[in-house]
Amino acid sequence: MNSPIERLAALVIGTVESISSDEIRVLLDLDAPQSTALNTGTPTSFPRLNSYVLIPNEAGATVAYVTWIGIERSPYPKRSGLKDFGLIDLPFPLRKMALAPIGTLTVRRDRRADTSVYELSRGVIAFPSVGDQVLIPTPEQIAAIVGAKDKDRRVRIGSSPLAADTSIMVDPDKIFGRHVAVLGNTGSGKSCSVAGLIRWSLEAAQEALEEGMQAPNARFVILDPNGEYARAFEDRGDKVRLFRVPPVNAEVGERPLRLPAWLWNGHEWTAVSFARPGAQRPLLLQALRDLKSGNLEGMPPEALVRRHVHSYRLLVDALLSRGPASFAGEPGPRRQCGELLDNIATDCDDLSARIAGDPQALLTDIASSVRDIANNRRGNNGWFNSFTVQEIESVQTSLQSFLDAVADGLVAAQVTEDAPIPFDVDMLSDHLERIAATEGAGLAGFISTLGMRIRGMMADPRLGQVVGSEPTLTLDAWLNDLIGSDASANGQVAIIDLSLVPSEIIHVVVAVLARLVFEALQRYRRLHPQGRPLPTTLVLEEAHSFVRRGANDEGPAENPAQLCREIFEKIAREGRKFGLGLMLSSQRPSELSSTILAQCNTFLLHRIVNDLDQALVARLVPDNVAGLLKELPSLPSRQAVLLGWATPIPLLVEMEELAEVHRPRSSDPDFWEVWTGKKPRAIDWPSLVKDWTGLSQA
Repeated sequence: MNSPIERLAALVIGTVESISSDEIRVLLDLDAPQSTALNTGTPTSFPRLNSYVLIPNEAGATVAYVTWIGIERSPYPKRSGLKDFGLIDLPFPLRKMALAPIGTLTVRRDRRADTSVYELSRGVIAFPSVGDQVLIPTPEQIAAIVGAKDKDRRVRIGSSPLAADTSIMVDPDKIFGRHVAVLGNTGSGKSCSVAGLIRWSLEAAQEALEEGMQAPNARFVILDPNGEYARAFEDRGDKVRLFRVPPVNAEVGERPLRLPAWLWNGHEWTAVSFARPGAQRPLLLQALRDLKSGNLEGMPPEALVRRHVHSYRLLVDALLSRGPASFAGEPGPRRQCGELLDNIATDCDDLSARIAGDPQALLTDIASSVRDIANNRRGNNGWFNSFTVQEIESVQTSLQSFLDAVADGLVAAQVTEDAPIPFDVDMLSDHLERIAATEGAGLAGFISTLGMRIRGMMADPRLGQVVGSEPTLTLDAWLNDLIGSDASANGQVAIIDLSLVPSEIIHVVVAVLARLVFEALQRYRRLHPQGRPLPTTLVLEEAHSFVRRGANDEGPAENPAQLCREIFEKIAREGRKFGLGLMLSSQRPSELSSTILAQCNTFLLHRIVNDLDQALVARLVPDNVAGLLKELPSLPSRQAVLLGWATPIPLLVEMEELAEVHRPRSSDPDFWEVWTGKKPRAIDWPSLVKDWTGLSQA
C-alpha cells in the first residue's frame, strides 16, 4: 500500500514556472499524461481545456482551471542524475499550460466518520510561488470542487464533462431565492433547462418530504408567451394548473385565463388606455375611484348617500359656471334647470329614508327647499320661468351643508384607484363622459377619445374573455387558483399560456399577473404571525420581449411595455425579501433590462453566438474566468456554463436529459419528414377559422 507521500507524488504533473494575479504558467513534466491520466484511481482525460488542477500551499490548495495548452521550443531539459544536458544543446519541445486561479480547496478532519472532508471556498487565499508542484485532483477532490457532496446542494441538474462526469448539484434556496437567468440561443436547450430545473427540484423535494406530507408545498408560476410548457408537466396530474385564453378543453384540465380589468391598478389603466397626464389621467383615476367605491361592501349608508348628493352639487356648480344663460335664458335651458331641481328634490326625499338622525332631517329640509324653488318658477305645460342666481346659489349652499355634515365615506374607507374591488368595467367609459360633463364642457373633447379607446377595448370579444367581469370572480378565488392554497396538494405549477392573448394587452396581462403575485406575497408576510415569507418562483419565458432595455430605463411607465419592465425591475430588487424568486429565460441577453440582470445572482449560459450578447455576458463574470465563456459559441445542445451564487466556481454542465414527453414544445420543425410524408400534416382550415373567430362557418 502506497504511503500518503507516494500517493501525492504520483499526482504531480508539473511545476509553476511564472505567476501573476490572473494567470499561472506551468511547465508539464516529461512523464505527465499525454491524453489520459491513470494515476488518480480512475481514467481521467488530461490535459484538457477548462479542466481543474491543484497547487498545494500553506492554505490548502489553490484550485485553477486550464485556459491554454501548448508546446514551446526550449533548451533540452536538465534531468537530475544525468549528464546529457551538456552534450545536447538543441531546441526541445516542452509542454506547457496556462491556468486561471479560481478558489481554494481546504481539508478538515471529520472525527466522527474518521475521514477527510474537502471544502471549496471562493477566491484565492494564498497564491503559489515559482517552483510549486501542480497536481491533478482525485475524484474526491473533484467532487468537492464541483460541490457534489455539499449537504445543502439537494437537486441534481446534470454532470460535469470536465470533472469525470461528476454530478452537479445545486441548492434550491440559492438558485431560486436570489434570481436566476437562463440565457442562450434558440435550439441550445434553454427551455429544457428551465423545465428541468423545476421538475428536478420537485422530484428532489418529493424524496425528502417530512412524514405526513403527500406532495411538496412548492409554487411555480410560469408565464409562457409561446405555449411551450402546456404538456411539459402533464404527468404530474392535478399538481399542475394550465390557464389558457377561452375556449378551453376542461376534459384535459385546461382552465380559462381570467384577469378581470377591475384587478388593474390606476397605473395599469393609464398605460393600457394611453391616458394623457393633462386632463385624461386625473379624470380616469377619479372614475375608477367612483366605480370601485360604489361596490365597496360594508360602506356606511350615509357615505353612499353623500356620493349622490355630491354628484348633484357638481351639476349645480356646472349651471353656475355657465352663467344665467343656463337657467334664466332660453326656454330649453330653463326647463332643463327646473327638471334638475325636481330630480334633486325627489331623490333627496328617497335618500333620506336610507339614513337616520340629523343627516336624515337635513336631507328632508333640502328636498323641501329645492321643491319650493322649482314650484315658484313652474309655469304651464311643464315650462319654467327664469331662475335667479340667488336661487341656484341657495340650492348649492343647501347641498354643500349636507356634504359638510356627513363624513366622506370614500376617504374614510381609503378606496383608491389601485384597490382590487370588483366593478362593472363596461360602465367606465360612460361614467368618464358623465364626469367630464359635470366638470366643464371643455373636457368633453379630451375624454371622448379616451372613452372610445376603453369602449373599443372592452367590446373586443378576444379581450372580453380575459379581462371581462363575467362570470363573477372574487380576488381570493383568483389567488387560490393561481398561487394555490396552503394545502401542498393544491397544485405546484401554474402555467399561464399567453400564446393567444391579443398583442395590445399582452404586456399589461403579464405586468398585472406579476404585480398581483408580488403584492399577494408582500401581504402574506405582513400577516404571517412570525413574518415568514411564502416561497414562490415566477418564471418569465422570452424575457427580452417583456423587460426590454430602453433609453428611458429609469423613466416612469408611460405605455404597457414600460409598465411591464417596471414591475419586473421592482420584483428583481425586492422580491427576495418576500419569498418571490425570479427565473428569466431569454435568447437575447443584450436586450434585457440592465437593472434586472444586475439583480440576477445565478446564470445558466447555453450556446450564445451573437457578439453583443457575448460581450454582455462577459461583463457578468470576473476576468479570471472569462476564458470559460469563450466556449459559449461552440457549446452543443444541453451543455451550459453555470456561474454565480449557486456555485462557488463556474462550471461546465451537461444538463440532465429530459424525456421527450417532458420537454417544452420548442424543438425545430420537421421540414424534411413532412415534405417526404413520414409525418403527415392534415389541414382543416374551417375548424381553424372557427376557433380563430369564434364563429360557426356556414
